[in-house]
Amino acid sequence: MATINVHLPDGSDLSVPSGVALTTVAQQLGLDGRALAAKVDGQPADLSSSLDRDAEVRFLTWDDDEGKLVYRHSSAHVLAQAVQALFPEAQVTIGPALEDGRFYYDFDMPRPFTPDDLVQIEAKIAEIIAADQAFARRELSRDDAHALFAGRGEKYKLEILADIPADEQVSIYWNDDAWVDLCRGVHVPSTGRLGVVKLLSTSAAYWRGDSDREMLQRVYGTSFPTAAELAEYLELRAEAERRDHRKLGRDLDLVWFDDVAPASPFFFPDGAFIYNQLVALIRSRYAVYGYQEVITPQILSVELWEKSGHLAAYRENMYFTELDGRQHAVKPMNCPGHVMMFGSRRHSYRDLPIRYADFGRLHRYEPSGVTAGLTRVRTFCQDDAHIFCRPDQIDSEVNAFCDLLLGVYGLFGFSDVEIHLSTRPDKSVGSDEIWESAGRALQQVLDARGVGYRVARGEGAFYGPKIDFLVSDALRRRHQLGTCQLDFSMPDRFGVSYVTADDQRATPVMIHRALLGSIERFMGILIEHTGGVFPAWLAPTQVVLVPVAARHVEYLEQVAAELRAAGFRANLDAGEERVSAKIAAAEARKIPYMLVAGDREAGSGAVSVRERGMHDHGAMPVAAFVDKLAREAGHQTKASTP
Repeated sequence: MATINVHLPDGSDLSVPSGVALTTVAQQLGLDGRALAAKVDGQPADLSSSLDRDAEVRFLTWDDDEGKLVYRHSSAHVLAQAVQALFPEAQVTIGPALEDGRFYYDFDMPRPFTPDDLVQIEAKIAEIIAADQAFARRELSRDDAHALFAGRGEKYKLEILADIPADEQVSIYWNDDAWVDLCRGVHVPSTGRLGVVKLLSTSAAYWRGDSDREMLQRVYGTSFPTAAELAEYLELRAEAERRDHRKLGRDLDLVWFDDVAPASPFFFPDGAFIYNQLVALIRSRYAVYGYQEVITPQILSVELWEKSGHLAAYRENMYFTELDGRQHAVKPMNCPGHVMMFGSRRHSYRDLPIRYADFGRLHRYEPSGVTAGLTRVRTFCQDDAHIFCRPDQIDSEVNAFCDLLLGVYGLFGFSDVEIHLSTRPDKSVGSDEIWESAGRALQQVLDARGVGYRVARGEGAFYGPKIDFLVSDALRRRHQLGTCQLDFSMPDRFGVSYVTADDQRATPVMIHRALLGSIERFMGILIEHTGGVFPAWLAPTQVVLVPVAARHVEYLEQVAAELRAAGFRANLDAGEERVSAKIAAAEARKIPYMLVAGDREAGSGAVSVRERGMHDHGAMPVAAFVDKLAREAGHQTKASTP
């Protein structure tokens, strides 16, 4: 019998018979019961699939983010089956898994779902899981699939099929020949592999996000292998609702949204202060790492975006306008402008690297259905920079960027950093040779640093491979922040060059990189990570001074002046409220320190120090408190400076 080689993620090979099922391979590797699906040469595959050639195989388990998505996509499938079992009049549409731990399915129902309906649906889901029905994938011609779903009266599935070319095969999934769905997959082997499913909420949703189309009923849910994991998730979810940056942003007077500028934030003074502090922090690091800040135009001709490749790859996310009879676009990215600036001057190999940093405002159209407070907006600023360097400088530049990024993340308590190496996507520019060279360069840097990373196939930028940095927040959610992207294509497309040591022309390597990414998005993540309790160096007001009586106001005015002279942000609360009410108000505003003074403190040049969270430090000389705050704020802002 012919054999084939299975290449595994650890670099080893496994020899197996040709035609072997993936589930058998999983058993040989001791993954039986843990494997949910697989990736074969980077493409998702059900465990029932067979191998007939040498291939790279990675099994997906609950421990993988991709495994969780498969698990929850299968849960959405079971949700739809349960709904149609209870409500045969319901028509099914689509049901994806979400990266936040939820999934949903949209239904066309004559009426909204009620809480009692959700209880019945959960019970039916439990029955389907207990029945351990197999997820059986079958492939049909588009016409045969059309006949199948036409016979079942599923008009939304027919509309999806109408968008598929007539000569393409489509996949469907049967559950023990009892229920069928049009679906690309992949799924877990059977419903019995699912543990507990909890339905969370319902909402209205337009079919295909189009307000002129049918209004559907969306049911959200989540699923976990065990009830204990579900309970932990629900607790974290409740905490996430309390920390929601949209709520805290409003309560703390940081940010405001209005329909006059959809998905575009208005920052109040305290919000603007934090925003500017973040920019100032990055600027201070730029001074150390040799970046030069530039300013580039907001609106540039469409010809520029066509030349850069953005028009073909990004048109649906761009805003356009006409000026002087020519079409222009509002910039969604800074990179073409930086390439133009580099090309406007003659450069020697001795001049490189050149590092252009830009805090210019960017505009990208995001559909209203995906915008979400600060974390998905239509206008924003990135801590964006582009490095033009020689090929022999790639290693040192990427390493320096990693040092810079990890140092900054440490200031915010982001110590758990996950790294992804993303490869060529379907929509891209440049030759295979260029992509292979760029990807190899990034991989060599990561390997030399000895850090773990995951290869994210097909998730690179359209112009080059990239390293993405993901952090875990206080609620254990993953957020992609920083990125470092190698680009061998755009400088070539613009024809920019430098003069080599032997007086020849050479094309520079362009490194696109960001630390925090969008400042707006980072603020949203940071608000939720801290619960609005910002470190002293970042808090808009660091100290509020509370007099016990009116006669103590003059003394605290002097203390406030001393604090401000030392560079701290201090406010005096001289209102008529009781001391306890003033402290409660400062606690609600999440101010780091409250200084209370009565006769004893005023007579001894001291203050009673109260830290947010009801931590009472007792009386302290003013000079001692100034030293304490200086050490705390100064240590944090300087902690990552080399």
